Amino acid sequence: MKHRSFLLLLLISMLIAACGGSTTPTTAPTADTAAQATTAPAATEAPAATEAPAATEAPAATKTTDSTGSVPAVNPNYAELVRAEAGEFKGTKVSIFGLWVEAEDTAFNQTLAAFEARTGIDVQYEGSKDFETLIPVRAEGGNAPDIAGFSQPGLMATLARKNKLVDISSFIKPEDLQKDYIQSWIDLGSVDNTLYGVFFRASTKSIVWYPVPAFEEAGYTIPETWDELTALSDKMVADGNTPWCIGLEHGNVTGWVATDWMEDIMLRTAGAETYDKWVSHEIPFTDPSVKNAAEVMGKIWFNETYVAGGREGILTTTVADTQTPMFNADKPGCWLHRQAGWIPSFFPEGKKAGTDSNFFYLPPIDPAQGKPVLGGGDVFAMFNDRPEVRAVLQYLASPESAKGWVEAGGFISPNKSVDLAWYGNDIDRRQAEIIKEATVFRFDASDLMPAEVGVGTFWKGMVDYVNNTEIDTVLQTIEESWPQN
Repeated sequence: MKHRSFLLLLLISMLIAACGGSTTPTTAPTADTAAQATTAPAATEAPAATEAPAATEAPAATKTTDSTGSVPAVNPNYAELVRAEAGEFKGTKVSIFGLWVEAEDTAFNQTLAAFEARTGIDVQYEGSKDFETLIPVRAEGGNAPDIAGFSQPGLMATLARKNKLVDISSFIKPEDLQKDYIQSWIDLGSVDNTLYGVFFRASTKSIVWYPVPAFEEAGYTIPETWDELTALSDKMVADGNTPWCIGLEHGNVTGWVATDWMEDIMLRTAGAETYDKWVSHEIPFTDPSVKNAAEVMGKIWFNETYVAGGREGILTTTVADTQTPMFNADKPGCWLHRQAGWIPSFFPEGKKAGTDSNFFYLPPIDPAQGKPVLGGGDVFAMFNDRPEVRAVLQYLASPESAKGWVEAGGFISPNKSVDLAWYGNDIDRRQAEIIKEATVFRFDASDLMPAEVGVGTFWKGMVDYVNNTEIDTVLQTIEESWPQN
């Protein structure tokens, strides 16, 4: 995805949450989607991700080739897709409406080109930055697209509960999706235990960047557990280094960096079931599990030997500049930066991801909670039920549909059957591997909470916490702000 200036980041940060899969700065959760998404998905622990199953050969009629001459394998249970690959829907049109514009619009259309050539279905994609405002209006006005791409499951859930979306479980069965997705993605695509959406794109926040040359020269090793991460931080201090780069300042959306940390730690200490209860307010903000997550975070954030500039540095360092000291000429001013995959957009000129700075998975804390990943993604749902529309959605649920964009770069698929060898660069490939190995995936909690809390008192409360307000007071204030109805 494309690089953008920090000014543009500030402008869009209130519009979109952390969606997409690479370097796009989609940092701040959106107030709109937070207000729409007040109910967490069903708390189902996902099984460990496994290797993709062997491709199932489709019936002979489906063996049409793409532009490279390869023959994509079609799941024979996707009846409409089988018929489409046989040419039965040639000459039909399917409309898709989503948030992707400009370069992303082009990339998505390019990844559909081979499918359109094989099937004769004309897939007409329309992108708009105002998607989240327009799609409810179009749905209510009877002018909905055949398929829509949502950057948050909350808005999709709102429309599903208004009976605007099609239950897709009759032609995309959960057991078929389980071959390609961990359970978390199926849960996130479901509303009140009914399947409405298929996730096409993913991003991860659960990564820690480090300065490759200096890290290797110092003889440091990648930590695989939280204890090892703590030991690495202590070793860096003993060597006269400052381990952590942390910066909160982001204008009128300041605070989200801290809530991201809280959410990652909640998943690693309390687990997905408790996390979901927290999001849906089945447990209060004053619950011991929430306080514990804040205190675990505080052991890093408030250790003056750990963080560049201490508390004052955290409060005044901008998000875009947080990692800059890592590239100091003499030695890194800080060594570890927990931030999403878009941060290379703000590296100093000439510094490259993978060469000058790379990342590792933020380690687990409680082994019983597996390997959780916090992030975002884009989910496709269906408004109009026709055979050719079913075929397109079935195709989007298939690993083959992601191949073109994966190869082009700037795209991470949540589909665990997507071949890691398809990724055109190591940065995308490694993020995809982390998502593929995840045992559970969850969206940013502050995105899913009511706006008054998620992008309001939660953000502000974390700033107060850094400013030495007692954590009990912070959590009680947030709890009291939760809407009563």
